[in-house]
Order: sequence, then C-alpha cells, then structure tokens
Amino acid sequence: MVVAIDGPAGSGKGTVASILSKKYNLINIDTGATYRCVALKAIRNNCVDDINKIIELSNNIDIKFDLNNNVYLDNEDVTELIRSKEVTKIVSPISSIVEVRKNMVDLQRKLASNSSVVMEGRDITTVVFPNADYKFYLDASIEERAKRRFIQNQEKNIDMSYEEILENIKARDYNDMHKEVGSLMRTDEQVYIDSTNMTIDEVVEEMSKVIEVK
Repeated sequence: MVVAIDGPAGSGKGTVASILSKKYNLINIDTGATYRCVALKAIRNNCVDDINKIIELSNNIDIKFDLNNNVYLDNEDVTELIRSKEVTKIVSPISSIVEVRKNMVDLQRKLASNSSVVMEGRDITTVVFPNADYKFYLDASIEERAKRRFIQNQEKNIDMSYEEILENIKARDYNDMHKEVGSLMRTDEQVYIDSTNMTIDEVVEEMSKVIEVK
C-alpha cells in the first residue's frame, strides 16, 4: 500500500505522515529529507556551487530511514543536522537540479519497493508514485506555514526569525512550483485538504476517513 502526500513547505505533511505510519503500520519515507541529505553532503564537500559535483554526490549516496523516523546519511544519524539553517537555504535549488531529482526518485522508489509506505514530498502523487493507492494534497496559508515552522525551529533550538522563515518559504514555494522536473502541482486525483484552521488530529481524521472508506 502506498499513501502519497504532496504539499508546500510547512503544511504539516511530515507530522501527519508520521502519525499515519504508526496508525496503519507503514514505513514513513520523508522524501524532502533525501534532498536535505544531498545538501548536507554538498556543504561538507565544499561544492554547493558545483552542479556536476552535486550530481555525482547524489548518484553515490547512502540514505536510510528507521522505524523511529530517524534519517541516516552514510550510516550517520543526521535527523537534526539536515534541518539546520545552512541546509534549508540551499535545499530547494539543489532539488531543482534535474539529474539530482532523477537520482532521488530512483532512491525513493527503491526504499519503498518492499514495504507498505506513507511518503510525503512535492511530487509523490504525480512523479514518484503516480499509481499510489491514496493521493493527498495538504495545504495551508503561507502565514500559518511560517508560524508552524517558526515554532518547530524554536523547539529544536534553530535560530531563525519568523520574517526569515516567511521569506524562505515564499522562495521555496516559487522554486517548488517552477521546477523543470517534479514540480509541486494540484491534480484532480488528489484529495485536497486545507489545514490552516485545522489541528493535526483533525487532518489525520480526514485522511483516515478516505483510507478506510477505500
């Protein structure tokens, strides 16, 4: 079974996917984290401006997820490191590189090849798993998404102002919707949910109704 969730940054996809994974015994694969791993590796290799080197890194990268939603890059737990300000600033343009996108899609499909999964990102319902059993588009106003990310960063001791986060999300929205490959888009097949005025529990309940009816 594949539950696919698309939506913009800060819409709550990661939190919802984590809850659904536990509720329905699914492996939770955060596709955004795979691009963040590439970005972190590019920073460590001092090649954030070298597209060819970044492509090479993405073609030879070891990324794994465990049942506790931890992310491993080359066998190192980087769950917190990939959420840093430095990674966040460069992950969107790196994910726009066509060859990197193709390499990560191959990796994501491989990760999901032998398990029932919930997978969230920008192009899961349209590119990675166009034949997914369940397709959702989770949205929220840009102000609400920035507010959520600000609170989340405070809890993780990540020093970014609300204004900085808001501008970052605006830039990411534009990049995500104008990618040459794997752009974020709405389709008629997706179940659209605007979570601006909803709690996480209400979003999960709405999705669960769709899953259980089918």
